[in-house]
Amino acid sequence: MEFKSINKFKKYLGIDYGRKRIGLALGDSEIKIATPFKIVNNIEEIIKIIKNEEINELIIGQPLKMRGRNLKMDNDFLEFLEILKEKVAIPIKLIDERLSSKAADALSGDKRTKAPRDTLAAMLILQTYFDKNFLVSF
Repeated sequence: MEFKSINKFKKYLGIDYGRKRIGLALGDSEIKIATPFKIVNNIEEIIKIIKNEEINELIIGQPLKMRGRNLKMDNDFLEFLEILKEKVAIPIKLIDERLSSKAADALSGDKRTKAPRDTLAAMLILQTYFDKNFLVSF
């Protein structure tokens, strides 16, 4: 007898937006562990990845001040966000990205063995989302 899976796990793309580089990380709702993926330079590359990787949801780092208030989001970030909303038909969630780049720098490894800073920051953004939204209970 063959069993078919009733649940389809969601695939997530974590995004650390930057004017020069955009760091990406992947994860899914089954294992809930974010992994560094790659660096891209524009939205068109992100859209291709969404299609190729069959992404169900985007988790984007939102710039906030250290005291938790919204940083006056610069026009580049707002434009990036609006274009994504227009071009993709999947949910987009924003998550606090304070200190994600600093935390990425603090991860062990050297330049030869460590993933690029932008992908590590995206990984931390996505992992924060998993940790806050997929609590394990016993």
